[in-house]
Amino acid sequence: MCASFRRASRALTQLYDETLRPLGLRATQFTILQALSRAGEISQGELGRALAIDSTTLTRTLRIMVREGWIADRRGNDRRERLLRLAQDGRHQFNRALPLWEKAQVQLRHQLGDKRWHDLLKLTNEATNLTTKQGDLP
Repeated sequence: MCASFRRASRALTQLYDETLRPLGLRATQFTILQALSRAGEISQGELGRALAIDSTTLTRTLRIMVREGWIADRRGNDRRERLLRLAQDGRHQFNRALPLWEKAQVQLRHQLGDKRWHDLLKLTNEATNLTTKQGDLP
């Protein structure tokens, strides 16, 4: 199961990375921009949990995105807490990338068909929820 999900994930990531390449953006970065556009300000921990990204990978990706000026961050009340939000350049980058992302979505949905598209979304959400909220599967 793990190998199948990872293979599918790599293939899908390559499709979206290729789509976003003209903007100098990767699929993971787009996903973070999208999450921040919806959440407003959110802690790094909450973002990692919401996207099921481990802390090390998220920190490395955020460092690049802050350097690019796409994300603004500040310390929370607790010095260990880091609060994130989209910077103006990040909103601009997200808005530029969204039509390309949507084009890839439409293409993939057309190739899969509506029923399989919805079934796949449901299955991946269920698998993610089971493994992130309940720990090890029985």
